Amino acid sequence: MSNCPKDMTLPPDLTLKKGSGPVRTKFPIYSNSLPPCNHACPTGSNIQEWLSLAQEEQYEEAFQALIKNNPMPAIHGRVCYHPCESACNRADVDQAVSIHAVERFLGDQAIEKGWQVRVDAQPTGKRILIIGAGPSGLATAYHLKRKGHDVEIRDAAPMAGGMMHFGIPAYRLPRDILESEIARIEAMGIKIVLNHTVEDLLAEKVRGQFDAVFLAIGAHVGRGLDIPNDDPGKVNDAVSYLRATEMNTAPVLGKRVAVYGGGNTAMDAARTARRQGADVMVIYRRDRAHMPAHDFECVEAMEEGVVFHWQRTINQIDGTTFTLEKMAIDDNGRPQPTGEFETVEADSLILALGQNIDTKLTKSIPGVEHKKDGTVIVNEQMMTGYHGLFAGGDMVPSDRTVTIAVGHGKKAAAHIDAFLNKRIFSKISKQPLIRYDKLHLWYKTDADKSEQPAIPVVQRATSFDEVFGGLTEQEALFEARRCYSCGNCFECDGCFGACPQGAITRLGKGKGYKVDYDKCTGCEACYLQCPCHAIEMVAAETD
Repeated sequence: MSNCPKDMTLPPDLTLKKGSGPVRTKFPIYSNSLPPCNHACPTGSNIQEWLSLAQEEQYEEAFQALIKNNPMPAIHGRVCYHPCESACNRADVDQAVSIHAVERFLGDQAIEKGWQVRVDAQPTGKRILIIGAGPSGLATAYHLKRKGHDVEIRDAAPMAGGMMHFGIPAYRLPRDILESEIARIEAMGIKIVLNHTVEDLLAEKVRGQFDAVFLAIGAHVGRGLDIPNDDPGKVNDAVSYLRATEMNTAPVLGKRVAVYGGGNTAMDAARTARRQGADVMVIYRRDRAHMPAHDFECVEAMEEGVVFHWQRTINQIDGTTFTLEKMAIDDNGRPQPTGEFETVEADSLILALGQNIDTKLTKSIPGVEHKKDGTVIVNEQMMTGYHGLFAGGDMVPSDRTVTIAVGHGKKAAAHIDAFLNKRIFSKISKQPLIRYDKLHLWYKTDADKSEQPAIPVVQRATSFDEVFGGLTEQEALFEARRCYSCGNCFECDGCFGACPQGAITRLGKGKGYKVDYDKCTGCEACYLQCPCHAIEMVAAETD
């Protein structure tokens, strides 16, 4: 797989000449287009680029290509919900390429072999303060450092990682992996100050002589719910519970635990309580089809012994007796009360109904506006209403995942860099998107994806050991080679072999092909033979 030379365009003086031969209406040009995996990635990762390098067993180069956009591949290979795979064209043939598994392989290789980030930017003398050492703050710092800026992160917690540390259990994200990737970012020269609570943001900016500030505080405030209850002390919010578990200060929940909610945080809380020895039930007011958590999280929870009570709400709590009202799903997918009730027994309740932002730090800053959940309103440059104050990740209205937060960090760094240079950052317009129906596959060999190994369910339900293992080198190599290279030439020689006029010449490995338009008749044989749609037929001008 390789990119074709950028100068492979139709010569501007090529026109349709009148004569005795056949009239040519179109000519082929090589054109790199956008694959759906790249298009779906919140970090803007050039997935094909690093997959192609992995195919050639150039693993360190693949890693360096990957971290141009995403600085934490070993983390993302574990916790990202990989929308790239949902978009993968290969799913129309057999199964999507297991992109996250190859990403994890490269990330783990980097940790094992000590690969560092290659930074060659000259220092700019500009200083940026980042509040929050979670995924968005770390990514912003990383990309700003790659642009030559001096960056300092300040966080109130005793360890960096934010919600990756306090919201994602160790069975999904081992702490040594998290710490290793953060350490690599620190090794670039980024200073992380922990146990530091910022009380006055503007004063902190002035004291440190910072030129800009980026807010990346996680959503640590759990949403409550008014349920008639004679013992409110046995109710915990999921975020606080997960954080306490990480800090080894988890509350005693009792033998029977109810988790109220249907999101990914609810699944994490339920599976964590199960590992701490409790019998766990999840109570959710809609059905499984309308559950916001990813279905595989639900499946894994069920495998581990978590029981689900679908279409139920908690009406009241009397001691250990929870009265549940049955719900019915209407035509709009919304739950409606039925007036029917039942009871279940539980010793404690974990509320997993979403999180809000603590506005204490920002509510007094001039020009900063908030939504009801505490999120900060930003403009297209990710700047708040206060000049030079930017925000991203959980701080702004968006879906809350690690990958989206890291994508915000990359975007924010581009806008902050532009701000420091007194200009506006404009994103380059995207190339045409190549869906499955645009491919010309002359090979459709089934090659199911490589499955990651998993520890036995009995072990999963009693320990915080990582559930899924990584691919071997041979499996990762096989998986990388399953990529169709949608929209980009990988030098299969299909066009070269198909041309009846000998109009196509190989330019050498990695350089693509050249068309001799004096020989080309515009027959489209090369276009139809190109499996990845890296050739377009372009109309020529007429005299």
